[in-house]
Amino acid sequence: MSSTSFQQDQKKIRILILNPNSSQSMTEGMKKAISSLNLPDTIKIDYYTAPTGPASINDGDDVQKSAQEVLKDLSPNGIFEAATLTSLSLLTGPTKKWGIVTTGKFWEDHLITGVHEFLGYAADGEEGYPKNWKFAGVQTTGLNAGDFHGDIPQEEIDDRLVEATKKLLQAGDVECVVMGCAGMAGLEQIIRRTAIEEYGEERGKKVMVVDGVRAGVGLLAEMVKNRRMFTQ
Repeated sequence: MSSTSFQQDQKKIRILILNPNSSQSMTEGMKKAISSLNLPDTIKIDYYTAPTGPASINDGDDVQKSAQEVLKDLSPNGIFEAATLTSLSLLTGPTKKWGIVTTGKFWEDHLITGVHEFLGYAADGEEGYPKNWKFAGVQTTGLNAGDFHGDIPQEEIDDRLVEATKKLLQAGDVECVVMGCAGMAGLEQIIRRTAIEEYGEERGKKVMVVDGVRAGVGLLAEMVKNRRMFTQ
């Protein structure tokens, strides 16, 4: 390898996309979503699918099992923080809100607690901490992550996602909707159509749909560049 090609390789940003589910089809869905980003040649993407464990993470036991399997190989960084920070950066005013649409009921309380803890805000009714006025909450489809790549008819998946999105949008001036499951990649247009139905065309078209996988890629790339910028 020449010195020039070595230096170019050193400047590359390498990102590992981790799918903690043992579903290869879910990983393929993530690949498809990321391929639409038109990333520069300086960013190299690799993918990892959990070799064993749950094919769909649906509850607390699945979370523990998948984490144990993944941690045998590497230490993961999740898409949750990226989606949260990206959503907050996209809000255009003090009254605007963001929220999450995701899969099964388990994730409702789990993600609400995660948002409060990550941002340092109080849960409803908790004393001593400010309330998070910008967070519109979490609505669920009642489906599992694996259902989005399984035998459930697409019409039923679409109907469930529309229903959950409507509930979230009814919380107020929601400007940003996070897809809270990697298995939902590619379903952005359903959420956008629902926003237009609920808010009208002009306002609905301005609702942003955040795919946590793509948000994670963007955030990690910026994090690497910022570390290079602000360290010696």
